[in-house]
Amino acid sequence: MIIYLHGFRSAPASIKAQALQRHMAEKGLADEFWCEQLPHEPDAAIALIERRIARCRAERPELPPTLVGSSLGGYYATHLAEKHGLRAALVNPAVVAPLSLEAYVGMQTNLYTGESFDFKHEYIAQLRAMDVATITRPQDFWLLVETGDEVLDYRDAVAKYAGARQTVLEGGDHGFSRWTDYLDEVIAFAGITR
Repeated sequence: MIIYLHGFRSAPASIKAQALQRHMAEKGLADEFWCEQLPHEPDAAIALIERRIARCRAERPELPPTLVGSSLGGYYATHLAEKHGLRAALVNPAVVAPLSLEAYVGMQTNLYTGESFDFKHEYIAQLRAMDVATITRPQDFWLLVETGDEVLDYRDAVAKYAGARQTVLEGGDHGFSRWTDYLDEVIAFAGITR
C-alpha cells in the first residue's frame, strides 16, 4: 500500500496524487493507493494517517505501507517513517516546515478545493514537536528534489537526507515537473508487485 501525503493547501486532487493514482489503477493496483484530504491541524493529520497505517499493518502484516509525501506531506512522512519503521519517498519535502510555514499563519485557501481555513499559530508548535533532527535509517528514505523549486531550498533536503537514496534533478519546480518519469520506480520502492 502506498499512503500518499499531499502538501500544505493541497489535496488528493493534486497533480502528483492523481498521476500516481491513475498509473496504479492502470496497472491493476488501485487498491494499493490511499490518499485522503489531510486536516489542516498537524496533530489531526498525523492521527488520521496513523489510523491508516495501523489498518494496513493489521490487514497485511507481511508488507508494511510505504509513505509518499510531497512538501509538507514529506515532513509528515519523515516523522511517521521514523516513528513506525516505514519506508518513505519524499518529493520536494518541507524540511524546515515550522519555519517555512510561520509566514502562512492566518486565513488560507486550499489550491484545489477552494476551501478557506485558519492556519493557527499553535500548529507551528505541533510541527516543531514532530521534527526529526536526524534520520536514523537512511536506507529507508528516497529523496526526490528539483533544484528549481521556487518554494523550498532543495539543498536543505539534500543535507537532511544524507546517506539516503537521492534523485536530484536540475531545474524543475516545487511541483516536481518530472514526477511521471518516476511512478514505476515509486511503486517498486514500495515493494508492490502483482
